[in-house]
Amino acid sequence: MITVHLRYEIDPDKLSDFEEYGRRWIRLVNKFGGTHHGYFLPSEGDSDIAYALFTFPSLAEYERYRTESAMDPDCLEAYHHAQDTGCIRRYERRFLTPLFE
Repeated sequence: MITVHLRYEIDPDKLSDFEEYGRRWIRLVNKFGGTHHGYFLPSEGDSDIAYALFTFPSLAEYERYRTESAMDPDCLEAYHHAQDTGCIRRYERRFLTPLFE
């Protein structure tokens, strides 16, 4: 099992655009066999940092998602939404192995 942790630097004036981006990707990650654990938006503290977490059964399944999503029209539309609105300034991706009881 592999969990992807994303840290976004967003434009706080375009939070609604980022929320729309997040809603799209939650559905898309799930469509490709992952489990999306949600987007975590600024509340107090830093107003330009957001997070997302999603899990795939294996690194191979994540790689399949990356390959297939690069050609999927809905994924491309979500990607272009972020580019067109400028709601994401930059992001970092980390791979984690979850530990459950």
